[in-house]
Amino acid sequence: MTASPAPAPRQQPGPDQPYDLVGIGIGPGNLSLAALAHGVPGGLATAFYEQRPAFHWHPGLLIEGTTVQVPFLADLVSLADPTSPWSFLNYLRGRDRLFPFYVAERLHIQRAEYDAYGRWVSDHLPGLHFHHQVDSVRWNPELDLFEIDHTRLDGDGEAEALGRTHSRNIALGAGTEPYVPDPLKPLVDAPTVPVLHSADYLAHRERLRAAGHITVIGSGQSGAEVFLDLLRGRPHGREGITWLTRGDAFAPREHSGLGLEHFTPDYTRYFHALPEQVRDDLVPRQWRLHQGIAPDTLAAIHDELYRRTLHGGWPDAVLTPGVRVRTAGRLATTMVELHLEHTQQGTRSRLTTDAVVLATGYRERPLHRLLAALDPYMRRDSRERPRVDEHHRLVLDPSVTGSVYVQNAETHTHGVGAPGLGLTAWRSAAILNHLTGKEPYPLPERTAFTGFGLERREPSHVVPEQGRKLTPLSRQI
Repeated sequence: MTASPAPAPRQQPGPDQPYDLVGIGIGPGNLSLAALAHGVPGGLATAFYEQRPAFHWHPGLLIEGTTVQVPFLADLVSLADPTSPWSFLNYLRGRDRLFPFYVAERLHIQRAEYDAYGRWVSDHLPGLHFHHQVDSVRWNPELDLFEIDHTRLDGDGEAEALGRTHSRNIALGAGTEPYVPDPLKPLVDAPTVPVLHSADYLAHRERLRAAGHITVIGSGQSGAEVFLDLLRGRPHGREGITWLTRGDAFAPREHSGLGLEHFTPDYTRYFHALPEQVRDDLVPRQWRLHQGIAPDTLAAIHDELYRRTLHGGWPDAVLTPGVRVRTAGRLATTMVELHLEHTQQGTRSRLTTDAVVLATGYRERPLHRLLAALDPYMRRDSRERPRVDEHHRLVLDPSVTGSVYVQNAETHTHGVGAPGLGLTAWRSAAILNHLTGKEPYPLPERTAFTGFGLERREPSHVVPEQGRKLTPLSRQI
């Protein structure tokens, strides 16, 4: 059974005609934007470029059984347009899997399934160009257009052809890249001892399982999943695994309904309106909203450790929070020595290990080389970060009449929800509404029960039953 056919796109412009929108990078953000742009009435001329050969979503962490941390409705389109042909439910329908999904009663889908869904969209959606590396973006004031230079790559990643595209608007979706702490950078590229980021975990899992002792560094969701997967593959009593984190605890992520309202458009708008210094002070204090561990993962880890005590003894597993790596070095040619410091005790020690997995998170991919030609037009904040307005646009000099929209690069202006999947469809719809100057995707005015500030909000009125007068239950001031 094939997927339901999508509406036919408008004829794409010729080489001498500008696009309405060019996207750089095809991760979930720009894939969502491309899917919703495809459904804009009247059509938009779009092109999206990606250096990789195909869509993949964190392929190194698609561990069996791991799930996406947001409900399946946070797909590429549904929270903006649940009738879109690019929804997750339509993906299931096209694969004859709607009833199995219904019977399974799953709110959170497996990561591998989200990855396959995204690839299904990218395989069928027109206007996507993989194996294309964008080299530079500049503003042409004579044409009132952006010029995008790109290189088409062959199957080996080598340059095959050069091209130039013109567009009225740009969408940056370059995403993030793995972060490696400075003390461990010299070790990552050496082949003799596996020191790798969790982003590459699956490709090295068998080699890691064969190591005598393994150290996992980092206590976010990725670190917990890697630790659990390694633990399950180690023999009882000879686990030989250490899990370290700088954090004060292996702490659960905030997962209450009111806590999750920090990932709504209401909070995004509130956060954006705060002064810059307030925003900068606030984000680190909200780490439990996005850097903690899913409670069910923590429970699974404890269950696995407990199960290994049933016949006496303790597993050879060490879990220690409050530890930072001061320095690291190679010991002979087959081991790594980590120099550790406990941040609360002030004590120091050394740990010798055969392999290290760095679950140390991601950082926004630097764009200064790609956008070097736009730098004279760009407005920056007090810390030299690009300013991003409420429409998810870089704030540029008024002489630039086109817009550069950003995806997953605006935590400093839009809050902790910016990198998450839950706001992806809403942000794409907001961008398209602004770009078209219309409202192809009507968006809700209110999305949270919490009123994050003291601004006045009119109460919702309920239509009274006949002969009965109702008053609002509450009023916010």
